[in-house]
Amino acid sequence: MKLFIDANVLVAVLNKEFPAYPDCARLLSLTDSRRFQLYTSPMCLAISFHFAQKKVSTQLAKQKIALLTSKLSISDNDKKDVLNALSNKKIHDFEDGLEYYSALSAKCTCIITNDTDDFYYAEVEVLKPEEFLRKYVV
Repeated sequence: MKLFIDANVLVAVLNKEFPAYPDCARLLSLTDSRRFQLYTSPMCLAISFHFAQKKVSTQLAKQKIALLTSKLSISDNDKKDVLNALSNKKIHDFEDGLEYYSALSAKCTCIITNDTDDFYYAEVEVLKPEEFLRKYVV
């Protein structure tokens, strides 16, 4: 199962933000499972770096992003995704639209985010980390 991991899940882990941290960290540990392939986008990594850098040094933030990059698959964001996000009248938040189309381009069947309402228009499953873990991992 291909999962798209939104930036807010990555930030919760990088910055150990409670109460989200335990479920988000457990979700990211699924990179070692054969059942799941975890994707994120370059934009999610950039957002995550930005928020990690506010808490720790630039050097440590880069190390954290490098670790994520070594574990997660990276989806593309190309011109087609930009145009789709701009032309979809249901999408009001451009950044979320880019993430959505990046997930679709990678053929992800589920988007994992702490803000499920951001993807109200999604035609794939959208779950919070704890919901996903309860439904698919137990």
